[in-house]
Amino acid sequence: MSFYQTLIAATQNEREYLLSSPLVHEAVNGNMSREHYVAFLNQAYHHVKHTTPLLMAAGSRIPGNKEWLRNALAEYIEEELGHQEWVLNDITACGFDAEKARQSTPNRATELMVAYAYHIIERVNPIGFFGMVHVLEGTSITVADNAAKGIIQATGLPEKAFSYLRSHGALDIEHVAFFKNLMNKIEDKEDQKLIIHCAKNFYHLYADVYRSIAPEQASPLAA
Repeated sequence: MSFYQTLIAATQNEREYLLSSPLVHEAVNGNMSREHYVAFLNQAYHHVKHTTPLLMAAGSRIPGNKEWLRNALAEYIEEELGHQEWVLNDITACGFDAEKARQSTPNRATELMVAYAYHIIERVNPIGFFGMVHVLEGTSITVADNAAKGIIQATGLPEKAFSYLRSHGALDIEHVAFFKNLMNKIEDKEDQKLIIHCAKNFYHLYADVYRSIAPEQASPLAA
């Protein structure tokens, strides 16, 4: 069994916990309100804006004998630049104020997930950050397109309000294939163990983000 397959198998329960979040069910089943979607986008902004800084921090700490991993992180950076602005554009397309979203304070759960990512990179081992990559990309490709369809059905929002979700849906298949090949090159057992450990934690942390989001959180973002 490849390490990528091992990672999938070892984190199955945590993945199911995340996908069982009420927010996911509301989105996929066409029961989500415009306000709930905007509140989701607001929290997405607060963690997506850290993607490039996290990738840069991880890349700067990769040891010289793993230069191929640093190069992979550089490729991720090129792909992820500016995605937080896509989220803000979607908020605008929903009829809310993107600048208010930019200046808002993240939910505690969002802040803690981001803080854990920096902690792993800076104080443990930057390779653990791939656990977060696995969770965010793997979850997106599983539910993003179906969620977008369900939310459009429920709210009547225009397609231009879904640039973030659409970019992380079926279009992200190449990213997942890239990640799979990357993980299968990691042979160090301690590195593998850490990635699995971090992925399990990130599944729970991301589920906490989902569970912290409520429709009324969109009210302060009204245009």
